[in-house]
Amino acid sequence: MLAIADILAKVMDTTIRIPGTSWYIGLDPLLGLIPGIGDVLANLIGTVILGLATRLQLPRIVLARMSLNLLINGTVGAVPILGDLFSVWFRSHSRNAALLREAAMKPDREAHADWFYVAGIIGGTVVLLLLMIAFIIWLAFELWMMVSGG
Repeated sequence: MLAIADILAKVMDTTIRIPGTSWYIGLDPLLGLIPGIGDVLANLIGTVILGLATRLQLPRIVLARMSLNLLINGTVGAVPILGDLFSVWFRSHSRNAALLREAAMKPDREAHADWFYVAGIIGGTVVLLLLMIAFIIWLAFELWMMVSGG
């Protein structure tokens, strides 16, 4: 399961090297370029790592940190252009894969992870992302109406 998390993190965060730089990008910022749904898709893909952490019965605090990483990435990522640049820097999926690996390797970890808790975190994250996207669409519409004089 750790290998799956590492592969997914690499695909989402660091697959392609930006020519002439030492920076890498992945599928996450590229999906973020799709208006409205791109960031939701990227975060839903990212929840696979969260699901793996749940299957490994990692502590709730680790699941909460991983969820917070997804929430931050999704919320900031919803801001056009700047959010995609933030995703390149923040790399929430790589952070989550590292958290998963670190917690899974601890021999004294507590086994309190449960699917209801994770479903609530994921559901809350999706609702917040959709609200952020709705706000950005509303803001863009208001700006358009102001500029066009309507």
